[in-house]
Order: sequence, then structure tokens, then C-alpha cells
Amino acid sequence: MMGLLLVLAVVQNLAAQHKGAGVLSGVVLGPDDKPVPHASVTYQSSAGIAPHAVHADSQGHFTITKLRSDNYDLRASGRGVYSEWEKNVAVRSGQTKSVTLRLIYAKEIPKAYTKSKAKE
Repeated sequence: MMGLLLVLAVVQNLAAQHKGAGVLSGVVLGPDDKPVPHASVTYQSSAGIAPHAVHADSQGHFTITKLRSDNYDLRASGRGVYSEWEKNVAVRSGQTKSVTLRLIYAKEIPKAYTKSKAKE
């Protein structure tokens, strides 16, 4: 019984530590407006402190949790192209902020986005 109470106390303490943390979620879309599976999303505080990266899932969706209240800059990349920086995204404690990051073409269309014709 004492062990169970100790486990419950630890779980409640951990939940209290993260209560109020902000969340950033969103989707990465390609130049064709379709989700980009497993795209990389780089984020950092707008002051340029502590850059990190996460990967989108197979549907292009990503979630970044346990963020402290601050403004963040985000950028996605995948298949050789990048999104522009989404700057000063305000994240506040206890809230979820949603963003859409769109990958853009450079001057030339990357081969990853061109479909090769099947050999007949």
C-alpha cells in the first residue's frame, strides 16, 4: 500500500511540473499542398536559444509539448526543400498553438517531387 501511495505521489508531482506548459502542433505541407510524411521541424525560441527538432508522422502532423511560455521560430524541411521561417509564434502556458508549415520550391524542382515514368 505504501508503494502505491509513493507511485501516486510521484505521478502527481510530474503532472504538476508540466501543467501549464504550452504545446505547438501542426502539419507540414509540400508545394503541392499535400502532407509531407516524416518531415523535420526545427524550432527554437525567437531569441535563438536552444534549437531542437522533431519529425512529423506519416500524415505530416507534428506536436511539440512541454514548451514554456515564449515566442518560437519554426521551419520545416523534407525531400530537399524547406519552408520559410514562421517567426514569433506565441506559445502560452496551458494552450495549444496550431501552425501550418508549407515547403516551397527553390528555383528548380527537386527530383524527390518529380515522378519518374514507369518503364514499359
